[in-house]
Amino acid sequence: MAKEKKLVEAITSMDEDFAQWYTDVVKKAELTGYTSVKGCMVIKPAGYAIWENIQKELDARFKETGVENVYLPMFIPESLLQKEKDHVEGFAPEVAWVTHGGLEELQERLCVRPTSETLFCDLYAKEIQSHRDLPKVYNQWCSVVRWEKTTRPFLRSREFLWQEGHTAHATAQEAEERTIQMLNIYADFCEQVLAIPVIKGRKTDKEKFAGAEATYTIESLMHDGKALQSGTSHNFGDGFARAFGIQYTDKENKLQYVHQTSWGMTTRMIGAIIMVHGDNSGLKLPPRIAPVQAMIIPIQQKKEGVLEKAAQLEEMLRQAGVRVKTDVTDKSPGFKFAEQEMRGIPVRIECGPKDIEAGQVVVARRDTGEKITVKMDELAVKVPEILDGIQENMLETARAHRDSHTYVATNYEEFVGTINEKPGFIKAMWCGDQACEDKIKEDTAATSRCIPFEQEQLSDVCVCCGKPAKKMVYWGRAY
Repeated sequence: MAKEKKLVEAITSMDEDFAQWYTDVVKKAELTGYTSVKGCMVIKPAGYAIWENIQKELDARFKETGVENVYLPMFIPESLLQKEKDHVEGFAPEVAWVTHGGLEELQERLCVRPTSETLFCDLYAKEIQSHRDLPKVYNQWCSVVRWEKTTRPFLRSREFLWQEGHTAHATAQEAEERTIQMLNIYADFCEQVLAIPVIKGRKTDKEKFAGAEATYTIESLMHDGKALQSGTSHNFGDGFARAFGIQYTDKENKLQYVHQTSWGMTTRMIGAIIMVHGDNSGLKLPPRIAPVQAMIIPIQQKKEGVLEKAAQLEEMLRQAGVRVKTDVTDKSPGFKFAEQEMRGIPVRIECGPKDIEAGQVVVARRDTGEKITVKMDELAVKVPEILDGIQENMLETARAHRDSHTYVATNYEEFVGTINEKPGFIKAMWCGDQACEDKIKEDTAATSRCIPFEQEQLSDVCVCCGKPAKKMVYWGRAY
């Protein structure tokens, strides 16, 4: 009992200190570890297994739309980075530089990639000559480095994992269609797999990606009422193509510049899973992303036949497509229950001598805590049904939380009062002037999260300055 109590006490209450709760969950669930490199993290097996599932699910969706995977160097020559002025200015404060190779000083500094637009442009300038070479729809899974001042596991680290798609198209229309297509893939993935509801929309010019014509985003709301940018898709127009000389001959044999896109999602989504679904007992994983969907806990496992039956049940579930394991450690059942709950395993299956005698097991749901008695010969059918129910319930719970923490403000006093007293999204009208964005950020630390595709006319005037409004915007404090 002492060990079980200690395990629970190790997690700070999320209402008491949300930031410490997050850190405690990451540590106790053994998702990451600290390193001797400041600002960088070790992603441990439990955390990396989640990323592997994210990779697997996203990669399959990408490839259904014709995406091909490539891998480019992690180093970018300074002269290459300088070719697109807005782009380099946007990343300059975060760039890490390599100045020596062995003992020799390099003739030209090399940037450790913060993103790979310039490398892909260099590649496309060599690969694309004719309209027959288009489109190019490439993606790479890699790590990038951004020298962040303040770091937090998964949410913001100096090196992180992501995928970055980079495409080249013959027309502006094709590029825009691909930009929106990839945003929709991210949105569907978040809702269907991660059980995280999102708002889809366009970033303001102030918040768009450096060098982009337009940036589209999906925004999600964490349990503490802060927003998290969860995936972005950028339309570059022909700006990069002009800077890098990426041209093709069209069907009339005339030279044209290509139109490009870029889109990415990162390991910060593991942080989103934790902060959207977790509770004071720890992690809570949606079944479709959980590396282990069901954990069998043998009760009185030293008694004859218990481990054998557990092994039979494990094989039965595996044959049914369930990712399942059996906890055969010598810890007490109570400790195992608490540990698997803290690690976020969607389903726990309790199997002991009495259960075997009765031909049934107890199935406990991580999302609701409900315990269900299931006949052993029905387990292979019932567990997948229960997992589907958990997935659906977690999405609906997250959506209900987001909707109940989304507010409307029609004047500035109401806006400031809401952002200070009710953490969450605020819907408010905006005139389109960056001065109002700047004032809101300075006064409240809130930023424009996105101009949603689904617009509402909340009032006729800007919430900040009172001038005629152009768009409804989601605002919020963000990670």
